[in-house]
Amino acid sequence: MESWQRYVLLVFLLSFFRHASTSMTHYSIPEEMKEGSVVANLANDLGLDVKTLNQRKMRLDIIANKKYLDVNKETGELYIVEKIDREYICNFKSSASCFLKLEVILENPVRIFNIEVEILDMNDNAPRFRRDAIHLDISEATPKGERFSLSNAVDSDIGSNSVKTYHLSESEYFNIEVQTGRDGSKFAELILTKALDREQRAVHNLILTAVDGGTPARSGTASVIVRVLDTNDNSPTFDKEIYNIKILENSPTGSLVIHLNATDLDEGSNSEITYSYSLYTSEKTQETFNLNPSSGEITVKGMLNYEDFRIYDMEVIAVDNGANSLSGQCTVKILVEDMNDNHPELSIKSFQSPVAENIKLDTVIAVVSVSDKDSGDNGVVDVRIPDNMPFKLRESPDNCYELVVSEPLDREKVPEYDITFTVTDRGSPPLSDNETMTLELLDVNDNVPQFPQSFYTIRVMENNAPGALLSSLSAFDPDLHENQYLVYFILEKETANTSMSMLFSINPENGNLYALKTFDYEIEKEFLFHIEARDSGSPPLSSNVTVHIIIVDQNDNTPVIVSPWRAHGSVVEEKIPRSTDKGSLVAKVIALDVDSVHNSRITYQFLRVPDATLFSLDQYNGEIRTMRMFSYRDPRHLQLVVVAKDNGEPALSATVTIKLSTVETAVKAYSDMTEVPLQYDIFSDLNLYLVIGLGSVSFLLLITILVTIVLKCQKPKASKAAPPCRNSVISERNSTIADSTLVSNDAYWYSLFLAETRKGKLVVRQPVPKGSRYIVSSIPRGTGLTDTSDSAASTLQCWRERVGVVVVVGLEPHVS
Repeated sequence: MESWQRYVLLVFLLSFFRHASTSMTHYSIPEEMKEGSVVANLANDLGLDVKTLNQRKMRLDIIANKKYLDVNKETGELYIVEKIDREYICNFKSSASCFLKLEVILENPVRIFNIEVEILDMNDNAPRFRRDAIHLDISEATPKGERFSLSNAVDSDIGSNSVKTYHLSESEYFNIEVQTGRDGSKFAELILTKALDREQRAVHNLILTAVDGGTPARSGTASVIVRVLDTNDNSPTFDKEIYNIKILENSPTGSLVIHLNATDLDEGSNSEITYSYSLYTSEKTQETFNLNPSSGEITVKGMLNYEDFRIYDMEVIAVDNGANSLSGQCTVKILVEDMNDNHPELSIKSFQSPVAENIKLDTVIAVVSVSDKDSGDNGVVDVRIPDNMPFKLRESPDNCYELVVSEPLDREKVPEYDITFTVTDRGSPPLSDNETMTLELLDVNDNVPQFPQSFYTIRVMENNAPGALLSSLSAFDPDLHENQYLVYFILEKETANTSMSMLFSINPENGNLYALKTFDYEIEKEFLFHIEARDSGSPPLSSNVTVHIIIVDQNDNTPVIVSPWRAHGSVVEEKIPRSTDKGSLVAKVIALDVDSVHNSRITYQFLRVPDATLFSLDQYNGEIRTMRMFSYRDPRHLQLVVVAKDNGEPALSATVTIKLSTVETAVKAYSDMTEVPLQYDIFSDLNLYLVIGLGSVSFLLLITILVTIVLKCQKPKASKAAPPCRNSVISERNSTIADSTLVSNDAYWYSLFLAETRKGKLVVRQPVPKGSRYIVSSIPRGTGLTDTSDSAASTLQCWRERVGVVVVVGLEPHVS
């Protein structure tokens, strides 16, 4: 506001010194000033006392205009009453100046002051075109460089705020050139920069933009639509230069021979085509065929006779209707073909239907006769039936043919035959006729019931509910009526003194097979029996199918951890030297699962480990090894929790807690299979005690085995195994341990041997009668036994023996 007041005051002072001889006061203000804006302090500029303005009844009159300004009688300031639009007040552009004439009138004494306020222009109007779209019609023959005037844009502003230049949207055919008129206005001319082709592009859409010189600049746009006018610069063309047409003789008058279609890329009258014969077309041809001049259709006009005239040649010209007409031509060759006028005739003398499907071969089914009124080759008639039928035609005198059975019939494959007799003459083209007869076949009980499969394998999940549907073993008999009614039976077969009908049941009507009891995979793994399907024909026919029931294992047994042995609860206490090297075996966890191979595949994981950098666990063989040597920061007592999880769904698991105590010892660690000679006195008292103790234990063990064998021999049916001792684990001989390193039971026992002997325990493998189970015994370390290199070798030799009692003793070497 203060800047505008300073600007008005400066203009007033300049005007005062310039026009000192007049009484006119001059102010200059920009248009669009806000209402209430102060123009100048009129009282000060006129030398009036502000206090006397009300008494002298000061008023302001605006000559020939609205009251845009007024005087504040309290302060003497001239201010804006209403926004001033210069373009509205001075709506002509011939003069660059726009003024408001004002008179200030005072009384007592009466004085009149003339005030002149100049309204300065602002860039508040954008250029605009009189029309939003400019339409131009330009001929495609217009030469390059031709100019076309475009409507100019108008801008209500003046001076630099008016239209300054024009821009045209990108085009490869047009450009513009900005011109300046005599009055200084700007206008644009459209220049053709590339020759037009209406057939490629008929309409060009351009955008013309007018931009003024204000800051910021304003712009306005208009669409320039250029329509390309056609010129006759394309001649009519036919699809082909030569047309070869065949037409039959005796074609009726008006029959269409060909529809010629010439195309012209031009439009309007330039593309309208007229067809006509050339001078080279004979009168005979023009009399026989008619040419439609507007559509180009050639139709039959006269009688066509192959024997009179066989070939007609004509040349057709297509001319457009342009100012400078252009033409195109083609040649039409019409070939008249000979016509066989009479069709052969077929007559059925006899036909036998229905017949039994077991009818004998060469039996006559039907007799037919043929004839044709034509002569020569057109009168010679051939008779045929479809090739894929079990019948044949046998020729007989007087143009008759017999239909006989050539192959065995089977109603189940084809219940009826639609036999079509086709008669064809040898004319050119040949004429033919046909007649169809339906032969029905009667059913004979000649098909045994058929199962979809010869062998059924049905998988039944163990723990099934009694009465559960196992499968539908429906057979199919393609015969009809009573010959296809089937009854199902289970062929009796006893398995372990148990009849199949006590285990399974079949619905005699639909073949649905049901289970009558709940199966247990660990007891019964499969059943094999036969099912018979018998029809109701006379005599009845039957067939049977083999059914193999496989009991599928469910993961219903939890893994059992057999090593390390847990005397009480699930916590195992172990001791390990703190000087143990990296990679040393700390313990080996072995778990067994009596489920099937898939469900019994066991993996091992740490459930809790105090330091993940100290121990590693092989997830397949359960070996716990050190990943580094113990440091002084490591605690002396460590607790590891290992979980053994099977591969079932959902998975079952068992856990074992191993409490490790690290001790300071100078015992040197040896590899599992390395023999190190020990230097000690073989006749020491300690060694003697150890030998006596080992002999006693071996003797007691031998007595126990002999007693067990005697008891088993007295009880042949060992349905219930004796409970194992406190330090024994009973496991199936045929169970497979889910360990990638164990491929047999011997491998398992060898792994157990390695794990237990490292801890100085005795592993005893005792075969139980019938070889069904093993008793694994673990004797604690403190037995006081002594091992030598010879005893170690004998121990491994005992391990390799598969017969008898295997006693494996792994003890720490004694250092004297």
